[in-house]
Amino acid sequence: MKYFFDTNVLVYLFDADSPDKRKRARALFQAHSGAGDILLSTQVLQEFYVTVTRKLARPLDVAAAAEVVENFAELPMVNIDGKLILSAIHRSRGSQLSFWDALVVQAAIEGHASTLYSEDMHHGLILDGLKVVNPFLVR
Repeated sequence: MKYFFDTNVLVYLFDADSPDKRKRARALFQAHSGAGDILLSTQVLQEFYVTVTRKLARPLDVAAAAEVVENFAELPMVNIDGKLILSAIHRSRGSQLSFWDALVVQAAIEGHASTLYSEDMHHGLILDGLKVVNPFLVR
C-alpha cells in the first residue's frame, strides 16, 4: 500500500503555530517513512515550498525549506505531466473538486496510492478506489 501526502499535511510538519497538528503530522510521516510507503507529487513539493516560505506566520528560511524539499524529493514521486493535467481537468469538471485538488487526486491514483492524507477534502470520500483521510480527525 502507498499513502499519498497532500501539501497541507507536510506543511504541518513545520508549523510551530499548530502544535497538535504538527505532532500528528510528524507521527504519521514518521510511521509511513519507516514503512517506506509514502508517495508525493511534484505539485505537492512546489506548493510546500511556497507555503512554508511565504504563508506560515513563522516561515522557514528559504535555504532550510529547499533542503526539506530535497529530502522529500528522494521519496517516490508522481511527476505532473500533460496527461495528468488533462485527467485532473476532466475530474474537476465532473465533481465538486477544485482543479488543484483534482490534480492531487489524479497523482495519487496514478501512483497507485490506497489512501490520500489531506485536510482539504471530504474525509472518507472514495474516488476510484482511493480513500481520502483527514489525519487530524482520526487517531
